[in-house]
Amino acid sequence: MSVTKPLTGAQATAEAMRQINPDVVVAYPITPQTPVVEFFSEFVANGIVDTETIPVESEHSAMSATVGAAAAGARAMCATSSQGLALMWEVVAATPGLRLPIVMPVVNRALSAPINIHCDHSDSMGAATIGWMQIFSENAQEAYENMFLALKIAEHPDVLLPAMVLQDGFITSHGVENVKVLGDGIVKAFVGDRNPDRYLLDVKHPYTIGPLALPDYYFEIKRQQEEAMINAKRVYLEVGNELSRLTGNKYPYFEEYRTDGAEAVIVVLSSAAGTAKDVVDELRNEGKKVGLIKPILFRPFPYKEMREALVKFAVVGVLDRSMSFGSYDPLYADIRNSLFESERKPKLQSYVFGLGGRDIFKSEIRQVFNELLSGNLDSEHHKYIGLRG
Repeated sequence: MSVTKPLTGAQATAEAMRQINPDVVVAYPITPQTPVVEFFSEFVANGIVDTETIPVESEHSAMSATVGAAAAGARAMCATSSQGLALMWEVVAATPGLRLPIVMPVVNRALSAPINIHCDHSDSMGAATIGWMQIFSENAQEAYENMFLALKIAEHPDVLLPAMVLQDGFITSHGVENVKVLGDGIVKAFVGDRNPDRYLLDVKHPYTIGPLALPDYYFEIKRQQEEAMINAKRVYLEVGNELSRLTGNKYPYFEEYRTDGAEAVIVVLSSAAGTAKDVVDELRNEGKKVGLIKPILFRPFPYKEMREALVKFAVVGVLDRSMSFGSYDPLYADIRNSLFESERKPKLQSYVFGLGGRDIFKSEIRQVFNELLSGNLDSEHHKYIGLRG
């Protein structure tokens, strides 16, 4: 059924792409995403896959070529990070409206300026409101499996939207872990072939993609796009159940870790959740009632389900690895919004950590939990973890 291999998160993503064997992969390097397309290019060079790889001159061209291939009927992918995602923006923003099921691994890295090549989530958070699905990965195993999950959801006829599969730059992308890799035949049967009902190279059934839509049609097109995102929540669980039968793992909207009977809970994305789980275990052994929630499906955000999970707790701390200047920080804003309809609300505290790749230590997470349990909160303003005075 599976074999265990020592892989970085980047290698695990490339391995998933190898097993998917897309028709087209468009490659452009940017740290720390570069190993994803490097490792995949080795598969192409060695004849292990029959993918057409297209090296281009910029990330804007990378997404443009990927869109063109997908519109022509191909299963097409690319990958990026940080300023690469920012340079792609014009085409990235258009892709959901074109209803193209592109899967793009994103290795999270801080946005300039100043120039920084290390991890935070400012790059993908900037693209959180334009219609791409976003699935976050704590480790290499999740980065590997989330590729299959994202592809099946994106290509589902009730969805047909692009998806980003996210992992933390260097922390996950360059760190080696044991990854259980499914058999090639199992993956091939699971993902199947892309069979679009319409595509540009089907000359017997011509259609237009990317037309001008003035006020008489634009509104309705965006309403259809919204319906597809609503459908994605349902399809996520359906595909997750199907994948679970192959891997034995679960694919909820978010993971709850030792939350039974918890008084204080923190909410945090990606690799920092692994560090936080160790702290939860230690504090539980000391008799403190703490737990953790790790969002996985970030877009579409599961507001109802998150609200039902959070109202059980007395106090919740939300840890963002990015800032939203002039407003509440991205994850905190979604958590706060999810609780709006609830009569019973936990106390909330927003924290910012890890910008530009600054490490977060177990001692700092322990301090957050102690602060939450003490009630020393300021719900209107975020606090900083690991910021030098």
